Amino acid sequence: MTRARDPWPPLAIAFLVLALAGLVATFVFNVWAVVQMRDFIGDLVSSGPAVSSITVDLLVVAIAACVVIVVEGRRLGMKRWWLYIVLSGITAIAFTFPLFLAMRERRLAAQRATDEAAPMG
Repeated sequence: MTRARDPWPPLAIAFLVLALAGLVATFVFNVWAVVQMRDFIGDLVSSGPAVSSITVDLLVVAIAACVVIVVEGRRLGMKRWWLYIVLSGITAIAFTFPLFLAMRERRLAAQRATDEAAPMG
């Protein structure tokens, strides 16, 4: 069976839904900030302690997500795993990390199918 015909595991579909939600939601707010000509970085760090706390919280999660992408991408032999990190700077980690997790689940499902189809030696 070719990889293109491999079924999408339910968890991969759930991650794709989250990736789409992350892309749409962040895109809307980014466009809103640009239209209002806001100081995007300034708003993140100087809008009070609550916003600064959320900013630091999400930054740490984003760094952890990048570590997971590097480690898992290499471990599973995924092609172009680094592209998810690059794209997170252009789009949002709320989009690229769930997208990576979906592709990871698909890769794991393909490996399981290969392992099950392999003859026992």
